[in-house]
Amino acid sequence: MAKRNFRELLGRQWDQGKFLCVGLDSDLEKIPVSVRTGDAGQTIFAFNRSLVDATYDLVGAYKLNSAFYEAHGDGRFTALRETILHIKKVAPDVPVILDAKRADIGNTNAGYVESMFGYLDVDAITVHPYMGRESLQPFLDHGGKGIFVLCRTSNPGAGEFQDLEIEGQPLYQVVAQHVAHEWNTAGNCGLVVGATYPEELGAVRKIAPDMPILIPGIGAQHGDLAKCVAAAKNAQGRGFIIAIARAIIFASSGADYAEAARRSAQTFDGEIRKLM
Repeated sequence: MAKRNFRELLGRQWDQGKFLCVGLDSDLEKIPVSVRTGDAGQTIFAFNRSLVDATYDLVGAYKLNSAFYEAHGDGRFTALRETILHIKKVAPDVPVILDAKRADIGNTNAGYVESMFGYLDVDAITVHPYMGRESLQPFLDHGGKGIFVLCRTSNPGAGEFQDLEIEGQPLYQVVAQHVAHEWNTAGNCGLVVGATYPEELGAVRKIAPDMPILIPGIGAQHGDLAKCVAAAKNAQGRGFIIAIARAIIFASSGADYAEAARRSAQTFDGEIRKLM
């Protein structure tokens, strides 16, 4: 079986006009009663499977936040891995991003790499830049995998460090410059910029004109979709992924949750396409 290449998979989705990423942030407490079993892992997987089956033809990627799986004991990796395998089965050309925000010293990261790129076999991962390129080299060395570096995050307190100025330039822009011009030797890097900061998103796009940008913060966090698409598009009219979780996967708390998720995904996909 040929190895999957994240940028190639993503490029094929962009060719089809698909920029929506459904975030499978499957909070057990919010999963509808109709799908719950006595086992947390089985419940999460059943919920995810229904969501994937309902949306896979609409999306350009799926993003799974590891926290919602790590919280549930022995079944956590089983639910996570089974979800990834199911996505690859029903939508083999749709890339899978693990939102794990990993970062540590190099030999520890090698263990993360073995787990995330080996056992789970995800196509891309999110990482922290704080410890520098050297510590992240085990990730960067995997040229076929996408490495999304946190740059300007969507949370309200992001500016505490990210806006600090270094020789007159905010730190998030310094991060973007390092990733774009020094870390991206394998052409597999991307950046994470929150939809809640569209002006900063535009600044990052100027620094990294051809790099994929993963954009959380639309939906429950009330980011402005039109401003984000305008700021994120590169010269080819692509180059970004709009990640939406709660507004899609929890569009209904009833037995019709999968149908409601599809309707919500269709709405967001349609809105994005109108802006292109």
